Amino acid sequence: MKQRKKVVFKEYDKYQLMLPSDLEDLIPEHHIVKVLNEIIERMDIEFLKEKYPGGGRSSYHPEMMLKVLLYGYTQQIYSSRKLAKALRENVPFMWLSRNNRPDFRTLNRFRSSIMGLEELEEIFTELLDLLQEEGYIKLENYFVDGTKIEGNANKYTFVWKKSTKKYKAMLREKVKALLIKIEEENVKENDEYGDKDLEELGGEEGISSEKIKSKVEEIEKRLKDKRDDKKLKKALKVLKDDYLPRMEKYENQEKLCGDRNSYSKTDPDATFMRMKEDHMKNGQLKAGYNVQIGTENQFIVNYSIHQRAGDTSCFISHCEELKGKVGRLPENIIADAGYGSEENYDYLEKNNIGTYVKYNNFHLEQKKKFKEDRFRVENLYYDSNLDEYICPGLRRLTFIKECKKKTENGYNTTRRIYECKSCAGCSLKACCTKAAGNRKIQISFKLNEYKAKARSNLLSEIGVKLRGKRAIEPETVFGRLKWNWSFKRFLLRGLEKVKIEWGLLSIAHNIVKLATI
Repeated sequence: MKQRKKVVFKEYDKYQLMLPSDLEDLIPEHHIVKVLNEIIERMDIEFLKEKYPGGGRSSYHPEMMLKVLLYGYTQQIYSSRKLAKALRENVPFMWLSRNNRPDFRTLNRFRSSIMGLEELEEIFTELLDLLQEEGYIKLENYFVDGTKIEGNANKYTFVWKKSTKKYKAMLREKVKALLIKIEEENVKENDEYGDKDLEELGGEEGISSEKIKSKVEEIEKRLKDKRDDKKLKKALKVLKDDYLPRMEKYENQEKLCGDRNSYSKTDPDATFMRMKEDHMKNGQLKAGYNVQIGTENQFIVNYSIHQRAGDTSCFISHCEELKGKVGRLPENIIADAGYGSEENYDYLEKNNIGTYVKYNNFHLEQKKKFKEDRFRVENLYYDSNLDEYICPGLRRLTFIKECKKKTENGYNTTRRIYECKSCAGCSLKACCTKAAGNRKIQISFKLNEYKAKARSNLLSEIGVKLRGKRAIEPETVFGRLKWNWSFKRFLLRGLEKVKIEWGLLSIAHNIVKLATI
């Protein structure tokens, strides 16, 4: 029988003291936690210390709290409970905090209360200054893109502005009918109000919660003299217990909506939008925010959070925020077709910024099929002497009128409308228009000029390079944050707290990017 060899184990004594005594010896030299620690120590964060009122128990040092919070974001730990757990178990966290162990409530309070929006933006700006000093950011080519991030709100808590207006109008009709009925019960009041129309009674738009309150007070005074009037008491109960609370609710909903079309009951600042991550494949709307970022060398130079779903209307406010943070606008701005509008082109021209922003049919114009389509508005011949367009059927579209429009941001634009005098009997009408009558077209000469300049820039040698680079600039950053770091949903509620959360994420991204370089 073969003799078994002696088994030797490494020494293991759970009661033996261990070395090293300093946790730093367990962390590699170029570890991200050491880079982050060095960067934060180079910043001036006295403004955070001023947020503490003083007195009472000693507080955790804000520098340590900031480091822990940012390092947590670099490790995809966003929950304050998980951060508190890491401070007890994770070596880099323990070294960074010097074995301080704030609980999850303290961490959450620091993130949502001590770390205000102004403080966070100051930290972000200080990091940008550092990146500029090191030469990583020069504000030469600025790449803009946006994405939708789901808010911390339940799926089926939507309030639609259109529905609110509908229910409010229906309630006004009921209030109006009840008020007329109340007046008809009183002969003296009927002589005064009975023959008056809806507008004189207050009108549909005039019936508000304040008007109902005043009517309630008026009826209560009447009931002092008519205590046995059961009909009046019943009307008062309906007004006071049903109509008044509902009217106040609808008015509050309209106020919360503002210029939006919806909001969520669990996070009133979130707007219902279509997300790319549609697991049900049915176009389901979810409460969320439109996150806009601008990058250079894959560093986030600016970020902004918006409650509007469309990227077009967010562009100017995003650029103005950038100007406020770094003091100036970039030399060139590169963006996709979602930002190509007359308003945005006008802004870029007024600020002398190189325009490399696509418009909606830029790529379509490059195709042979588009160029050979004689019926497209872009390919119609324009007679500048007579201010007329000539269709392929050699019929003229003459100027009819100008149509003025105002964008969501208040920008005024003008469209010139041209119409063919008669398309009757034209053999090409079926190819030219689907309209039952004559063909109409809308033209903005100003927009066409901006498109021509943008097209020239985009097709130039520099433009081709910048277009190719755009796909690996903001797209790569969003890829890291949403997919690699699994940040697809905000943890905090409210626009200000959401901005703080995305700001922390942006700072963490920039530090990690700097560490890899």
